[in-house]
Amino acid sequence: YNLFWKIALPSSIGTVFQNLYSLVDAIFAGRMISEIALAAIGQTFPIYFIIIALGIGLSIATTSIVANSIGEKKVSKASQIFCQSLGIAIFVGIIISIFGIYFGPSILKSINSDLETLKLSTDYMNIIYLGSVIILLLMVSNSCLAALGDTKSYRNVLIFSFFLNIILNPILISGELLGYEIFNPLGISGIAIATILSQFIGLLYLLYKISKTEIYKFFKNKYLLPKLKSITEISIQGIPASIGLMMIALGSYILLYFVSYYGNDAIAGFASAGRYEQLLFLPLLGLSTAVTSIVGQNLGAGKLDRILETYKKAIRTGVIILSLVAIFLFFSAEFSMRLFTNDEDVIFYGSIYLKIWAFGFPAFPLFFIPNATFQGLKRAIIVMYMAILRFVLIPIIVVFFINSFIKEDYIYMFIGLTTMHWIIGIFYYRYSLNKIKSLIRN
Repeated sequence: YNLFWKIALPSSIGTVFQNLYSLVDAIFAGRMISEIALAAIGQTFPIYFIIIALGIGLSIATTSIVANSIGEKKVSKASQIFCQSLGIAIFVGIIISIFGIYFGPSILKSINSDLETLKLSTDYMNIIYLGSVIILLLMVSNSCLAALGDTKSYRNVLIFSFFLNIILNPILISGELLGYEIFNPLGISGIAIATILSQFIGLLYLLYKISKTEIYKFFKNKYLLPKLKSITEISIQGIPASIGLMMIALGSYILLYFVSYYGNDAIAGFASAGRYEQLLFLPLLGLSTAVTSIVGQNLGAGKLDRILETYKKAIRTGVIILSLVAIFLFFSAEFSMRLFTNDEDVIFYGSIYLKIWAFGFPAFPLFFIPNATFQGLKRAIIVMYMAILRFVLIPIIVVFFINSFIKEDYIYMFIGLTTMHWIIGIFYYRYSLNKIKSLIRN
């Protein structure tokens, strides 16, 4: 447990501030601009999360391979993998910028065709597209440090970025500093600019920290040149993970599509609640980061008996923590929504979603911990298949069935999804336990 928390605790604290970061963005959008701006930021989540999914997939691959290489005492390979990951991040970021600016508005329009909401969403996302290279480079740099057991540096970046964001958001939104107008108000674009500026400063800091590690000591200029073997190895690990996470984006798109039937207030409430909900996942995310790193290093060192022990302890710890979090989520639901807005309809839609979904929280470790273990074992394809089932196929079936045969109702939709969440979680836990035992024996 000591090793768990040595890695997980700094990561969890950092992720608290990462999610507070997005929470603050939503609060400023709702309080300083309008409820429509709150809905606009909310409906960008599926597209924004595609960028994050690509970054996380690349990060997971980098963490897993670098950690495995360190465990095998192959530091030169670890250095090369990190350099190749940086190159992939730059390439993917450029592609995202081009495709996002040209096709992003059409995707947003398919969720909600309201012209004012669409304009605000597009203005916000265009800045994010252009800054996607910085976002991806930051995530890859963090993954390298995490593989070395350093989750404190990224924690420091996220804490700094959070406070910088609080300072920058009102200035860039209003164009004012201490009551004096210094430039034209940037509105919702200012929120996106604050995000990219904060992440750029964080990137510089992480690169500095990497320069002090053994990864940098073994660095050679030739590692920066594309190498097909390394790119293939990263892709085999990263692509299934990214596709799996993209299923979250697709699942969010599907839910937002159905939620949009109930109007902008429902979108604003549901999306804002989602940002608050993500804040409470943080201990589990930190635990998952620790599991991937510990499993990867033990795999590389040939200490296979510790892998199953890590899995079981993480599941047990995660269920206990998320059960306590679920109680807090249920009773804080309405209060949390009032942070974003005073609109009673928005508050209703957000708080009722949180209260229903709180009952599903203790089941999340049954997904997160197996996924983290499979990533550490270099079995990312399993994670992808589970994500397709959990985030796409099941939501489509459940929402369609409830709306068609029971009742077309916002509340019933989430009751059905919570029930299926538990059923799939228990199934995945049993499957993953047997699969991990099989992989270890072989």
